[in-house]
Amino acid sequence: MRRSGIWIAVGGSLLCASVFAAEGMWTLDNLPKARMQQETGFTPSTAFVERMMRASLRIAGGCSASFISPDGLVMTNHHCAASCVAQLSTAAKDFVAAGFLAKRREDEVRCPEIELNRLERITDVTEQVKRATAGLNGDAYKQAQNAVQAQLTSACVGADKATLRCDVVDLYHGGRYHLYQYHRFTDARLVWAPEKAVAFFGGDPDNFNFPRYDLDVSMLRAYENGKPAHVVDYFPFSKAGAAANELVFVTGHPGSTQRQLTMAQLNSVRDLQLIDGLLRLAEKRGVLEQYAKTGAEAARVANHDLFSIENGYKALYGRLQALLDPTLMNQKQADETALRRFVATQPSLRDKVGPAWDAIATAQIALRRLELPYSMLETGRAFDGHYFSIARMLVRGAVERSKPNAQRLPEFNDARLPSLEQTLFSTAPIYPAYEKVLLDLSLTKMRERLGVDHPIVQQVLGTTAPDQLAARMIDATTLGDPAVRRTLCDGGLDAVTRSTDPFVRLALALDPATRALRKEMEQEVESVVQKNAELIAQARFLQQGTTAYPDATFTLRLSYGQVAGWDEAGKAVAPFTTIDGAFARHTGAEPFALPASWLNTRPRLNPAQAMNLVSTNDIIGGNSGSPMINRRGEVVGLIFDGNIHSLGGAFGYDKSSNRAVAVDSGMLLEAMNKIYGAGVLADEITAASTGGAALPHP
Repeated sequence: MRRSGIWIAVGGSLLCASVFAAEGMWTLDNLPKARMQQETGFTPSTAFVERMMRASLRIAGGCSASFISPDGLVMTNHHCAASCVAQLSTAAKDFVAAGFLAKRREDEVRCPEIELNRLERITDVTEQVKRATAGLNGDAYKQAQNAVQAQLTSACVGADKATLRCDVVDLYHGGRYHLYQYHRFTDARLVWAPEKAVAFFGGDPDNFNFPRYDLDVSMLRAYENGKPAHVVDYFPFSKAGAAANELVFVTGHPGSTQRQLTMAQLNSVRDLQLIDGLLRLAEKRGVLEQYAKTGAEAARVANHDLFSIENGYKALYGRLQALLDPTLMNQKQADETALRRFVATQPSLRDKVGPAWDAIATAQIALRRLELPYSMLETGRAFDGHYFSIARMLVRGAVERSKPNAQRLPEFNDARLPSLEQTLFSTAPIYPAYEKVLLDLSLTKMRERLGVDHPIVQQVLGTTAPDQLAARMIDATTLGDPAVRRTLCDGGLDAVTRSTDPFVRLALALDPATRALRKEMEQEVESVVQKNAELIAQARFLQQGTTAYPDATFTLRLSYGQVAGWDEAGKAVAPFTTIDGAFARHTGAEPFALPASWLNTRPRLNPAQAMNLVSTNDIIGGNSGSPMINRRGEVVGLIFDGNIHSLGGAFGYDKSSNRAVAVDSGMLLEAMNKIYGAGVLADEITAASTGGAALPHP
């Protein structure tokens, strides 16, 4: 059977009286097809899965996306392309506030930093990695692991560094290692983005909640050799959208989950990442809000960071609540106890795997000692802003590129250098006045958290106040000029060591101490956790097989679920919202102020058009921008959020209340055609939908 140019894989009924168990972020090479058939009456064919893989995209900075036309048109969220929209904006033309539309192809504007990755191939390299690290511990283990991964990724990329990217992916916390080969699209151009007022309508009060009324969408176009990329595989659009109880798939790149961590690790996540992270974000938000009040331009410049902070704060708070929930933690403890008992009953595992949990717990003690100076100094939290980050890349890059590929820090191996250089040479504007605020705050926090007498605090600040040092360094730096950065990079270690730029001098001065911190963290924490997590994963495989899905790793995953609401304190939450609900929520004051484009065109809009919807798909941060597709392979929605219950999804999934939130596909077409004058864009999408390549019957 065929509809809209693609074959329909016929299974059983999709209309279910109850919500089926949709837990799992599955790698595309290990889908639970028998379970899917049993629960949904549908089994995706090999061709269906391969097409999903090649039509799906990853935005290298941390989001998902997809191709929706053969001319390289890309759909993602507004907040996933927000950095591009902000970087292309000026005080005179603020595309964040006013929106952006390229009416012609020649009006499409290149994003300074966005790189799109399309997964091409997955290769199991478990044996190669484990053979290289067998019998090793500490620094030797880490060095061997870095070396084999550098060798594998370099061979995978070969001479085609411009268009290929390869990553060795750790699955099941070391139980499996896979080599992912991606096609790189480094020329991504902005095509359409609505106003932020409607892309994030409801602001923080509605964030991670439902009902929602957001048009969180942006369109990009992938270019190659100066022309729109021609792609064979893309997702056609459904004008009708999804129906209640319908089977839907989400294909995207969930960033990170911690469902398979030990109890000791979960306690570290709670105390070090979540509690400390919330305090840090709250203070930074206050400082940036004050800065934003100093003028319209200051508000525009700080806008993107403030959005990220508010979003991150709510996400971390939701995760903290999950780890403070006795029900979840008791279940986690029960699962760990059951696995440890299983190991104790297996002679082949008892001595080898039994001590692994205690070893990881010991590593958490070291983590608590090292985390603060490591995060402040090695990850650069003490030197917030663009300038030090650029200087660190230049200094480390000059040193690392002089070494054999296998001996470099992983982020500087041959396979990853092109992506790093795209960031380093970005033409995005840097705003010195704003950078001073960021650096002043971070230097102040460094002095507060590490203490006035800490050797590096003394080395950096001496008798100078943080605001004075920030102003002096930023007034003197030339790293805001991409040409200066390229000259220093091309000049290698000699040019970098002779540089008088204050941020380069600082990065050079700190490098020995920060490298030592990194080595200590790798020896006492990372290598211990990785080696022992591999052992626990082997035991879990013996107990459960590979029928379990791995934790999210910002790699392509498939989640299946159904369009369904949930029960909230005895009240049914419907799975859809409509356009008229958005106008009913409109107050005229932020964050509930619809833009003029919506108010002016209201009489032309279909008030009953579905706007946002929820489904049982298992997602997490990184899935933003993922397409929601039906069993015909058509886009029926665009994932942009989860509900408040889904925030605990980092540690576990509850089918009764965890929901993914999406923009309805019909809403996207309604907005393009009736609100934004983007009929040409809508025509491109719908033409692709009627002329899409056929998908064979399973």
